[in-house]
Amino acid sequence: MSVATADQEQAALRPSSTRPFSYFERMVAWRYLRSRRKEAFISVIAGFSFIGIMLGVATLIIVMAVMNGFRTELISRILGINGHMMVQTLDGPLNNYGDLATKFSAIPGVTMAIPLIEGQTLASGPGGAGTGALVRGVRADDLAKMKSISDNLKTGDLVGFAAGTGVLIGSRMADQLGLQAGGTITLVSPEGDVTPMGVNPRVKSYTVSGIFEIGMSEYDASIIFMPLEEAQLYFNAEGIAQSIELFVANPDMVDSLRQPVEDAAARQVLISDWRDRNKTFFSALQVERNVMFMILTLIVLVAALNIVSGLIMLVKDKGSDIAILRTMGATSGSVMRIFFMTGAAIGIVGTFAGVLLGVVVCLNIESIRQFFSWLSGETLFNPELYFLSQLPADMNPGETISVVLMAIGLSFLATIFPAWRASRLDPVQALRYE
Repeated sequence: MSVATADQEQAALRPSSTRPFSYFERMVAWRYLRSRRKEAFISVIAGFSFIGIMLGVATLIIVMAVMNGFRTELISRILGINGHMMVQTLDGPLNNYGDLATKFSAIPGVTMAIPLIEGQTLASGPGGAGTGALVRGVRADDLAKMKSISDNLKTGDLVGFAAGTGVLIGSRMADQLGLQAGGTITLVSPEGDVTPMGVNPRVKSYTVSGIFEIGMSEYDASIIFMPLEEAQLYFNAEGIAQSIELFVANPDMVDSLRQPVEDAAARQVLISDWRDRNKTFFSALQVERNVMFMILTLIVLVAALNIVSGLIMLVKDKGSDIAILRTMGATSGSVMRIFFMTGAAIGIVGTFAGVLLGVVVCLNIESIRQFFSWLSGETLFNPELYFLSQLPADMNPGETISVVLMAIGLSFLATIFPAWRASRLDPVQALRYE
């Protein structure tokens, strides 16, 4: 090694000549992070701080991803059956629904317009079991375009439905009533025939043409699709529709389509969208999501406070080292940066370890749910309660970045006070107490 090179290395290690965050400061900070026998307790605190930040960040990412996935799945499945906009007439019955559906379909941004009849009935199977059901009368061509139904037929087909003699029911309703494709379902409607003795309930049997399963238990257990013409006869609405549902390319842009829809209708109409019909539900999801973020942030905050306690103990233990560094020419700023890097390293490494753990769990969330269900013998995330048959996870890059920045920011803030205390330590008093 040349003399010049040796002089350069010695100059780099000389505290009085170092630049901010230089090799000397990084080397001392790394030494303070390493475990020694007499500093074992401090190392334990640093380890718990690291684990706390890692688990806090991972928990935040996992919970937010599950809540995002839950909301995304609900919106996609709810809007897969229900239209994004619903048009109802105010100036009389909707008897020109065919022409209006054609006009609405021609509007840029509208992908499909479906005339609709809806009504509540009591459905029963051959065994006598019964359940409440929502009958939705739609045209066969429209039902074939609803991919959430036509692409998710568990058994059967659309042939009987297209012929006007069959209905489609959900898989959970089929299980409850003991029905299969080709079986017979009996529907009872309170709005039946008008007689001199009053209104008699209408009872009629239909062949189950197919059984669908969209994965949302509420819909799979309660909805029956019936040909529009048959639904008009069954609910005493011959020649009219109750409403026209519009499916649009971008559900978030429904406001821009209100005026074109009104112009195309050329009559008085009432327009509602998916946000109006599900406002309470999605508002509750948003509030829950925000509250969970605030609560889980406390986990990261507690871990950051552990960094404070660990660094304060480290400063007290390293009093003589600080005094020696100061007498060698290290500035108070250099000492502060050393302890700042020591604490910040715990927060940064813990944060990225938490991100890695969170990503791994999110990618395998359904397998983990099934494992714990098998381990406990209980059904976790019961679809009867949570509407969905699988546990979803949808990581949002923006949210993940915000979690990382928040955790690193809290870690940096937690190191400022102990590092400042170290920089203000008087070398004479530190050596005297040693």
